[in-house]
Amino acid sequence: MRLFTTIAALRCYLNLQKSAAPHLTVGLVPTMGALHAGHLSLIQRARQENAIALVSIFVNPLQFGPTEDFQDYPRNIEQDRLLCEQAGVDAIFAPSATEMFGNQAVERTETEQTAQKQIEIHLSSLTQVVPPAAMTSVLCGKARPGHFQGVAAIVTKLLSLVQPTKAYFGQKDAQQLAMIRKLVLDFNLPVEIVACPIVREESGLAMSSRNQYLTAEQKQQASVLYRALQQASETFYSGDRIAAAALAAVRAAVAGEPAVKLEYADLVEPDTLTRLQVVETAGLLAVAARVGSTRLIDNIILRNRRPIVAIDGPAGAGKSTVTRLAATALNLFYLDTGAMYRALTWLALKTGTPISDECAIAELISSSYLEYNLDPASKMLKINGEDVTEAIRSLEVTSRVSEMAAIPAVRQFLVEEQRRCGTKGGIIAEGRDIGTNVFPDAELKIFLTASVQERSRRRLLELKDSDRANISLAQLEQDIALRDEKDSTREVAPLRKAADAVEIQTDNLTVAEVIDRIVGLYKERIGPKS
Repeated sequence: MRLFTTIAALRCYLNLQKSAAPHLTVGLVPTMGALHAGHLSLIQRARQENAIALVSIFVNPLQFGPTEDFQDYPRNIEQDRLLCEQAGVDAIFAPSATEMFGNQAVERTETEQTAQKQIEIHLSSLTQVVPPAAMTSVLCGKARPGHFQGVAAIVTKLLSLVQPTKAYFGQKDAQQLAMIRKLVLDFNLPVEIVACPIVREESGLAMSSRNQYLTAEQKQQASVLYRALQQASETFYSGDRIAAAALAAVRAAVAGEPAVKLEYADLVEPDTLTRLQVVETAGLLAVAARVGSTRLIDNIILRNRRPIVAIDGPAGAGKSTVTRLAATALNLFYLDTGAMYRALTWLALKTGTPISDECAIAELISSSYLEYNLDPASKMLKINGEDVTEAIRSLEVTSRVSEMAAIPAVRQFLVEEQRRCGTKGGIIAEGRDIGTNVFPDAELKIFLTASVQERSRRRLLELKDSDRANISLAQLEQDIALRDEKDSTREVAPLRKAADAVEIQTDNLTVAEVIDRIVGLYKERIGPKS
């Protein structure tokens, strides 16, 4: 693992890595140090999804107010370095304030009272990044003027320096997450912002570097915040979607712990942070409170949707057949993601657009639209108004669809389309990354798999009456093993099992038995909410 403190060294490292592998994926985890299990969960995700995992450690003075804890914020670079090394981080970027902002912007003064050097950043000498006022004047922005402007400045700088494929942020800082997503969208920055779930202590208290300020008694007292959110969640899922009811539940629960002083409780739209009166699709229920002198935040997402079932797994595991039949059994809509990729492949072939020309493909799909019937009994699919339900099953399309699916612009286009289909829930979808990427918040995730030998045997039966009937079982096994290797190591949407997915090994199961297991899992885990 490398530790860099200068921009020049960081750029040198990244340039060398990318010159050796031009399509190298880089995952960035921006932190202020004082790493804990929450940070490590982000690092683990970045490590899993990218060739290089890079952690930045920088206590950003721009996001601290005059009376806040910048000087006292916990710093332990050696401990952080050790944790990063154990977590498999490739490089740490830990610059000084002068390195990040330059000599003209940074002033250090030493007070007689503390004999400590104070750092002051002169914003007037810096180009500023100003997020929308509507997003920074609510929630934490009320009590922390200038905070999110400071966050926006440093995140923009880090994304510019590292130019990562993906950047990882915790859901605990939900307002920050929404603002960064908006920043990336508005500036068309070529990075995917990945939100990672809140990691909690055994009591339910959200992990935070500031938890170090709390005594054992205060930590226990602070756990009321999560209990309050859970109480509000119970109110919401009992059928009361009115914001006032959820907020009343939070305030009542926190009031039972006098040591915890609630600063705010609010319910807002997760992406725009607009205050909600009623949750139509999703609401961010956020709280901030003080325990002693320590300020803590927490939140949960309340979703007004039917459940989503996501089925991942390798090629040939029977996902399409099982998913369509399970949709009927569970009275869910069926999202045929494979057909969507086939439709774009058909369009490229029809228009004579070379699939090898990624730029031309990106241009083609940007002006295209899909129409489909999500009823599992229907296979209707149109692209740009033309019915391609049968045409997309041709051998020509089948032979090129994997090539099409590997194009980043295609994946991005269809992931957005698939997420739009899931806004109201009530769907079951299958694919290579449905549970890990498209619907990471799906209520039930299943990883459907089978041995290479079993999948080869099934494929041989499928080809019995086709023009490939003479292919050997050994050749099929070799082809499927090779595809598994490519699918699991590909740069775009690699095949992997979600951490919270249930694996179903189908070698000795009939289709009916697999569906019975899925239906059983659905009733066990979702039944009351469905």
